[in-house]
Amino acid sequence: AKPAIIYGMFVPGCELVDSKSLQQEESSPRDGDCLELVLVTTKGEIVRRQVPGTNRREVLEQVSNFRRAVTNYSRPRAYRSPAKQFYQWLVSPLEEQLRLRGIDNLVYILDEGLRSIPLAAMHDGEKFVIETYSIGLMPSLSLTDTRHAPLRDLKVLAMGASSFQDKRVSPLPGVPAELSLITEQLWSGKAYLNEAFTLNRVKQARDKIPFGIIHLATHGEFNAGEPANSFIQLWNDKLALDQLRTLGWHNPPVELLILSACRTALGNREAELGFAGLAVAAGVKSALGSLWTVSDEGTLALMTNFYQHLPTAPIKTEALRQAQLSMMRGEVKLDEGNLVTPQGTIVLPNELADLGSVPLTHPYYWSGFTMIGNPW
Repeated sequence: AKPAIIYGMFVPGCELVDSKSLQQEESSPRDGDCLELVLVTTKGEIVRRQVPGTNRREVLEQVSNFRRAVTNYSRPRAYRSPAKQFYQWLVSPLEEQLRLRGIDNLVYILDEGLRSIPLAAMHDGEKFVIETYSIGLMPSLSLTDTRHAPLRDLKVLAMGASSFQDKRVSPLPGVPAELSLITEQLWSGKAYLNEAFTLNRVKQARDKIPFGIIHLATHGEFNAGEPANSFIQLWNDKLALDQLRTLGWHNPPVELLILSACRTALGNREAELGFAGLAVAAGVKSALGSLWTVSDEGTLALMTNFYQHLPTAPIKTEALRQAQLSMMRGEVKLDEGNLVTPQGTIVLPNELADLGSVPLTHPYYWSGFTMIGNPW
């Protein structure tokens, strides 16, 4: 892979498309800041491009429009217009430079408000961005451990719950299949389900074996305010955001944390990349999370295919890209009780077998999954 880092930030002093209307509403100067992209290559080359006709307020409104449209699969093409707009803002101004340098891996470091964009769903009018590039998000370069380590020989600690001690928490019937698939067919490791999915077990399991990959399949809830308000649901308890640093995942570092839970890559202003971003800040090298709640079948399909690609992909974001492409092309699908993938067909448990045939080509199913931290 040939990577480049792209900073996307709002800067003052750009020409405004509609400066009159902004002045009439007595907006702060920040609303009129325009978007600037800075491309940094591995050779240290820097290319700077201001994006004409942009202002902060309009761009952030479009972020909300894009997210709404891409998660509304009942209107299957509604996302196309904002998807094209963000391609024109975040990729097109640098496309010639990317092509000249043969770059195929884009790592975005984005300003406040931009980190919840489903980057994988950006579209140039003919194809999705992932048909050309693998894509990741970094909270910041200084907070990221950028060393590359092969994952092939690492073991996975897979934990999750299909039911919970607190019966008010909705069940997740796809989780047992997800964990057994990962640890019995797709990767070498150990699974802990339901009553075994406790905070003590999370800590103890890694004390015995320094698992390099951790996979959590459960609910995640991100709430505004104090970090303690947001949590990952364990079987009998909640793992609060502010507890992540106490888990020792930095020593030795977890190479990859997979958060197969709702909205684990979406946060607020204090922690804008959610659990995934905070996990990276707590010493995890890379975290895979989702920007919205994805259905059981969509999650199972993407996770299965991601693990299938992980041993041979040169970098982690390429494994994610290949899984997303397989779903987009209809090569990964649910078909009468089976999960069909290019690598083979997997018989699903009874809880998921009655879903019938579900097409998973819409970006709602695959573009929310985002690699945060070290993409390599």
